[in-house]
Formats: sequence, structure tokens, C-alpha cells
Amino acid sequence: MNLEVITTKDGSNTIDNKDLDESYHSKNGAINESKHIFIQNGLLSCNKNPINILEIGFGTGLNALLTQVTCDKRKIKNIYHTIDNNPIKSNKYNALNFCKELKIDNTDFLKMHNGAWDKELTISDNFTLLKIHNNLQSFNNKINYDIIYFDAFSPEKQPELWKENIFRNLFNSLNKQGILVTYCAKGEIKRRLKKVGFKIKSLPGPTGKREITQAKKI
Repeated sequence: MNLEVITTKDGSNTIDNKDLDESYHSKNGAINESKHIFIQNGLLSCNKNPINILEIGFGTGLNALLTQVTCDKRKIKNIYHTIDNNPIKSNKYNALNFCKELKIDNTDFLKMHNGAWDKELTISDNFTLLKIHNNLQSFNNKINYDIIYFDAFSPEKQPELWKENIFRNLFNSLNKQGILVTYCAKGEIKRRLKKVGFKIKSLPGPTGKREITQAKKI
């Protein structure tokens, strides 16, 4: 993969995928975007403790890091599964400045990246990580989830990940009252989510984006 570390408008890094012509986060602010979409409208929208999370697209590890920081602060026990079939290399994740921007030690962030795939990792007392090296089409969940962070590349770049059958499988993997949250607010994607059983809510987006989508299993 042809990847370049770049700086976004809030000072935090992201990775620009030159092959897809798409960045891993919004260029308006990587940390700002992840906090708004996945923490505020995902993690903090669920009142359960403990909580099971599935992330589609581990990528830079930012969503996992922010989740761990939040869970440790609020004493939320968390099992965090993340699926990715193209992990970034050490020269890329070592160059990311998330911990510097968040003013935290980078030990846990590097533990997330350096830890083995397909093996459960204890990152902190509240956060257990399993990185699944697989593609989404072949994924079979071993547990049910309370939240899904759907953070794949856009439907234009990876249309195979945004199909109705994918959403149906994810719907079935959620516990009742479970939430799927994604940056994508396209009408066709919301119609597919609704068709498989989700109740859709359009929410205000982060800087530079009008809306995001939260889908709930009632």
C-alpha cells in the first residue's frame, strides 16, 4: 500500500492512502472526528457496563486508543474486537502523534499495534483487545456486540463492504439495543441499514461534515 502520514487541521495525524485516494480520517481533524462519531455517538450512547465493541477497520488505532482512554477514565469494562486485513506497518504507526496531541503516554498505543493479531491482548484493567486479521466478508463473530464502529473506507472506494448482506450479518451480531455508528450519511446506505432491521437516526457531524448515521437494533 502507498501510504503517507499527514497532519490534519486539528493538529493530529492521519494516513493518506494514495492507492485509494482517500485518508483514514477527515483532513479537518482526525482526533476531532473520531471523538465525535465513535466516542460521543457510539461508546457514550450505550449505558451498559461491561460493553462489547466491534470496530470495522483498525487502521491507525485511533478509535481503539480513544475508547481505551475513555473506558479507563470512566471505569467501563470493555472487550474490543477490531477487524482489518491490511494492517499498517510499524514505520507508519510509530510516526503518528495521537498520544502527543492527547498528552498521554504512548505505551498502550504501541502495545495495541505491536501485539499479535488473532490473540487477545490485555491493554489495561478495563480494556481487552482482539485484532482479527481477516476480511469482513469472511468474519464470523464469536460474541455478540453492543456497539459497532463502522469505519471502513467509503462506499465509493470499498463498495463490497457496504452491501446489504454485510449489514444483515452485523445486525445479527448485535445485542438488542445495540448501536452501529458510521461517518457515512448517504441515503442508499441508510436505506440498506433500514432494510435489514435498523432504526436510523441522522446526527450532526463533526467539523466539515453535515451528518453522520447512528443505527440501532430495537
